[in-house]
Amino acid sequence: MNRRVLGLLLELALPAALLVGYGLWAAQAQSFYFPPVDEIVQYFRELWLFERVGSDLVPSLLRMSAGYLASVAVGVTLGLVLGMSRMLRTAAEPVVEFLRALPAPALIPFSLLLFGSGDSSKIFVIVLGAVWPILLNTIDGVRAVDGQQLDMARAYHVPLGARVLRIILPGAAPRIFAGMRTSLAIAIILMVVSEMVASSNGLGYFVLEQQRSFAIPEMWTGIILLGVLGYVLNWLFQRLERWVLAWHFGLKGLASPAAATHTRAAKRSARSAAPSSDGEV
Repeated sequence: MNRRVLGLLLELALPAALLVGYGLWAAQAQSFYFPPVDEIVQYFRELWLFERVGSDLVPSLLRMSAGYLASVAVGVTLGLVLGMSRMLRTAAEPVVEFLRALPAPALIPFSLLLFGSGDSSKIFVIVLGAVWPILLNTIDGVRAVDGQQLDMARAYHVPLGARVLRIILPGAAPRIFAGMRTSLAIAIILMVVSEMVASSNGLGYFVLEQQRSFAIPEMWTGIILLGVLGYVLNWLFQRLERWVLAWHFGLKGLASPAAATHTRAAKRSARSAAPSSDGEV
């Protein structure tokens, strides 16, 4: 069996088992708070294919995307600056550690005072929580860049911009992407939390309103959609990471199965073409 197909089956095995187990338990329990699977699926089809996509799903995705992209821009830029300068890093460390320790949801009242109840306040909250993994990983990645490469670049009078683009960013990219992946999950969480306060649409608003109305099956459809959304976004991010950092995964021996097969075939061809031990060609 193809390794990719086997991996997909392994990924689906546990969710399928949990779904079957929940369905059997819910059918016997007949609990108001845990509706049967078929009822949840029915409401999911009615609500999200595609009645509330434009009114709730799209606004949530736009807010999360704006907050996440702003976090990436701010975190990478500041991380490069602080990582390259010991003096600036030392001066900024108390402020960074203080702000990082503040829970982003605790600043929702401040964001409402500052920006009102529009999208800006929600994006602001997402940035406040999602920027830190990117910032800290960028700083660590920049500090881990090989100093000999930088010394040689300075000796050859390579401009600062070229050093950043050709040496520092590629060297720090694996850690930057690790921070970006962590921040993606944080951005989804803060998107939901920010929409539960002073909002009139979005997935967080939808889930909270259905809970307040005791529309339990509808509430579960929103929760399930959030889980599916997180899984899909993480899968897409992994594909992007594999594409951008193909050189890194190749060096670490973590290339894709197709690339690994190609590499093994190339090695076999090289061995067959190499001279034998008795001197024959």
